Amino acid sequence: MPEPTPQAAPAGGTAPSRPAPDPRPDLLDRSRQETAALLAPVVDRPFRARQVWDALHLQGVADFADITNLPKELRSELAEHFRIGMPRVETGVPADDGTVKYLLRLQDGASIEAVDIPAPADAGGHHTLCISSQAGCALACAFCVTGYWGAGRNLSAGEIAGQVLAVRRAGELPESLNVVFMGMGEPLLNMDGVRGALEVMTETLSWRRITVSTSGIVPAIDEMAAWPERPNLAISLHAAEDGLRSELMPINRTHRLADLMAALRRYPLAKGRRITIEYILIRGVNDSPAQADALAGLLSGLQCKVNLIPINPDPVLGERMVPPDMAAVDAFHRRLKGHGLISTVRRPRGDDVAAACGQLRAYDRAPKGFAGRSLGKNFRGSS
Repeated sequence: MPEPTPQAAPAGGTAPSRPAPDPRPDLLDRSRQETAALLAPVVDRPFRARQVWDALHLQGVADFADITNLPKELRSELAEHFRIGMPRVETGVPADDGTVKYLLRLQDGASIEAVDIPAPADAGGHHTLCISSQAGCALACAFCVTGYWGAGRNLSAGEIAGQVLAVRRAGELPESLNVVFMGMGEPLLNMDGVRGALEVMTETLSWRRITVSTSGIVPAIDEMAAWPERPNLAISLHAAEDGLRSELMPINRTHRLADLMAALRRYPLAKGRRITIEYILIRGVNDSPAQADALAGLLSGLQCKVNLIPINPDPVLGERMVPPDMAAVDAFHRRLKGHGLISTVRRPRGDDVAAACGQLRAYDRAPKGFAGRSLGKNFRGSS
């Protein structure tokens, strides 16, 4: 793994020059069946396509030259016609709790971050890998650092699935792990890339081990609902009424709570599955007992569980973006449970290296800030 080093914004705030696009098809974009079809004109025997797919997705090979069970001439021909677009790990920054934040560089020079979060040994010791779906984010949620750096492009299916392969090569991920689309970007604004990545990833990973988190893009939720198989669904909610949610999450002005809740109520769930409702707690903004009651009322009858997340502060978010004290967090948690909801409190993981929820930034350009908004000063606060 590269030597862990702190990340810093580029001098002068200018983006690095981008290399020319590579026109060769990226084999990481393809499922096993699609890979076989794409390679059919090149490979001499069908089992060769299986060898290529296994080398990429089971062994994590990043260069055709390293697929040593293929003839040398075939390896050269593959390199001529195709590419392996695995993101390159530039740094791996460990936190005190064992979390590791990875900065990954894409073929065109764009950067993203992924986070490996190992569970404590007494909690099973499994790993959760938090991956990105966009190189930036246009949604400008008030509690999230990624949006402060502005919009970036969608990732391809191979760039999304390739994060798992790249981190596995750089770190010590177990074969069985959980993957959460909770990194940079809004996954459901990149449906083609996300669905393609899911089709690739579920060749080796159960759908039940994958969670897609969204701010609530209603048409895309309905599109997912029609899929024959679906990942777990998490909703970034953070307020129980439209006025405050629109202040925290401008996307709510397009997809209002009534429409979002209707989509969640018609979303099909496998036996034993629940929708995860993510609720970031911000002191004096959305942490009052009355707001806990309103949240319980909004979620009444929905098959869900609530994950309370005390906000992870960051200098770019403003002085009001701080967590409640633990007594207030516990009171909110107990109030939800009193209404019959399943409620948990997420403890910070990796916050000392800016790897916790809402802190990913992946510097490769100067921050744009939140247009037309002075963070931390315009909120109406708790009722």
